[in-house]
Amino acid sequence: MPQIWIVSDGKPGHRNQSLGLYAALKQQRPELELQEIAPLSTTHSLLALLFRQRPQPLLQPLTQTPPALLIGAGHATHLTLLALKRLTGVPAVVLMKPSLPLRWFDLCLIPEHDNPAPAANILTTRGALNLMRSGTKQPGSGMILIGGPSKHFGWDETALLAQLQQLLSLDARRWCMTTSRRTPESTLSLLRTLPGVELVPAEETPTGWLPEKLASAECCWVTEDSVSMVYEALTAGCAVGTLELPAGRGGRLAGGLKRLADDGLIQPFSRWREGSDRTLPTPASTSASTHTFNEAQRCAGWLLERGWL
Repeated sequence: MPQIWIVSDGKPGHRNQSLGLYAALKQQRPELELQEIAPLSTTHSLLALLFRQRPQPLLQPLTQTPPALLIGAGHATHLTLLALKRLTGVPAVVLMKPSLPLRWFDLCLIPEHDNPAPAANILTTRGALNLMRSGTKQPGSGMILIGGPSKHFGWDETALLAQLQQLLSLDARRWCMTTSRRTPESTLSLLRTLPGVELVPAEETPTGWLPEKLASAECCWVTEDSVSMVYEALTAGCAVGTLELPAGRGGRLAGGLKRLADDGLIQPFSRWREGSDRTLPTPASTSASTHTFNEAQRCAGWLLERGWL
């Protein structure tokens, strides 16, 4: 059976990106199997690159049967991807803007907010890839995802609470709200005062809880600092709005959100509040997207078109 090797640094966000691409490929090629590999040491990677020396006894039997494709996300995976490419002769796909020269990789899947220069081996994505899938939407259901202070955005919990109070008064539906590890205790205390909302703090959510909730939610509101969750909510097929935060050093991430809003894929709270019908756009109903928003699926299709699998 053909295998896809994922070089994983163990970070959940990076692993989620790689598994998202693998899952999308497997949807179209069910015979594909998965092998996860930890990054090699710098010494072993360099030995493999320079002398084609097979590192570590555990890896030697694996390289005797080359994979069909190599995938990795995170700077710690880059040298290992190149070393395995050298050993096996198969394409290496990196899921971010790499710290090493882009031309060394066969394909770079780079979020548009990183502003990659056009090249034959670069495919620009809208946000990072993920494992989210859309499910059967429950009428009248909604999710609210609350982040916290970050280096990219300011944090004003009083202004945030005011937006939430207006949201609840203008859109009466079954709301479920969760937080993140960055949510301050003071913010959590204010959130507990909101009536008619099921609040489930991040530390109380079991594995798989959020993907399941997003899959069935009609709409989702996300604080602007939680950029990755905006893309995950879109992938889950939710109509998405953003709860606005004070201007910070959002830079490229804020620019990515602005492009989504300009394309009608999401709607900032102030624009939604002032609208005549207060309807959030859904990923499949905008002029910018004639298909369900699923970047992992789009990238998988592009890979298959190249004949790598």
